Amino acid sequence: MVTNFLKNMLSKTVAAARHLTQKRAYTSYKDISVPDFEPYRRESTKSYCKRPPSPGNEFKRKSFTYGVGAGLIVGGLYLTKGTVHGLVKYMAASADVLALAQIEVDLTQIAEGVNATFKWRGKPLFILHRTPAEIEREKAVPVSSLRDPATDEERCQRPEWLIVIGVCTHLGCVPIAHAGDFGGYYCPCHGSHFDAAGRVRKGPAPLNLTVPEYKFDENSVIVG
Repeated sequence: MVTNFLKNMLSKTVAAARHLTQKRAYTSYKDISVPDFEPYRRESTKSYCKRPPSPGNEFKRKSFTYGVGAGLIVGGLYLTKGTVHGLVKYMAASADVLALAQIEVDLTQIAEGVNATFKWRGKPLFILHRTPAEIEREKAVPVSSLRDPATDEERCQRPEWLIVIGVCTHLGCVPIAHAGDFGGYYCPCHGSHFDAAGRVRKGPAPLNLTVPEYKFDENSVIVG
């Protein structure tokens, strides 16, 4: 009986406390007034629940909303276009850099058997005017014996002209022309030997001398 009495008292106490809490929560917000925005509303939207707007007013409101949205979208796209265009223009190469991207060489000024050196994109550029003996010698080399296989025709667009970047493919030293065991180029840093087609024949260099992109224009060549 004592247990039942305690349970009843506890349940009544909890119910009374809950009721008091709800009453306080209700009365604590009764003094807050909701702002009246009626003076700021359009005439066509006042008392919306009592009087639905006419189709004409509804169309005007939607047109205004869609117009503002479309304007924001167009403005955003235009701003994005301007930003991207500015970034591309900022990152693009300047006129002086573009001028150095290509080099034109007058081949009539390079005598037969001479290796001319030019500066192109910060690197030495070798242009060798090969003799008939050098051409025949390089064409006779078996491709299967080469470390980096390439025929003489693949290396030279015109048989009498070899155009390569004068940087050793081992560690970037500048080779010496008309030197080495194969009559082409010799790298004094670590002893790599290249023939008159710029192909590695001996030493630690793993690859042939790089052939840049170029094209002939009658008596000149444009590299780059």
